[in-house]
Amino acid sequence: MHIGEGASTDFQTMRGRNYPSLRQFTVFLENRVGQLLGIIRRFEGSKVRIVSLSIHDSTECAFVRFLLSHPEQGREILERAGLALVESELIGVELPAGPQPLLQVCTALLQAEVNIVQAYPLLLRPHGRPAVALMVDNIEMAMDTLNEKHVQMITEGDLVDID
Repeated sequence: MHIGEGASTDFQTMRGRNYPSLRQFTVFLENRVGQLLGIIRRFEGSKVRIVSLSIHDSTECAFVRFLLSHPEQGREILERAGLALVESELIGVELPAGPQPLLQVCTALLQAEVNIVQAYPLLLRPHGRPAVALMVDNIEMAMDTLNEKHVQMITEGDLVDID
């Protein structure tokens, strides 16, 4: 018997489970003048919009994290540019009404023992409300917990064609 012979290939990836999640693209750049502009200009002439952006830099390099309105096309643009690229799953959370909306979200996740690894705001307001993107250590638990608390999730579909 050869490796793989008779083996099933019914594996499911995160995307295969139809999570209402957002894809984040992390790009590694040299920390030089004009590098970020060069990447952003690659989206000119396409329907891809930068929905959120985060930069973590040091003296020599920078990690730029993007959420894009059309992630499939955005990934193609970044790959054609020959950039080192990592794709990750995040959850998009519409902040609830009230004086301390982040407190509500963080308290719910703490009660479920879900750790927030990264967080940054969305530049757009898909439903007219402020929203954040969160990378968490347990995406399923985070989504279940926030849904139980009636927190509105933001999906990739919500990021298309927003003015």
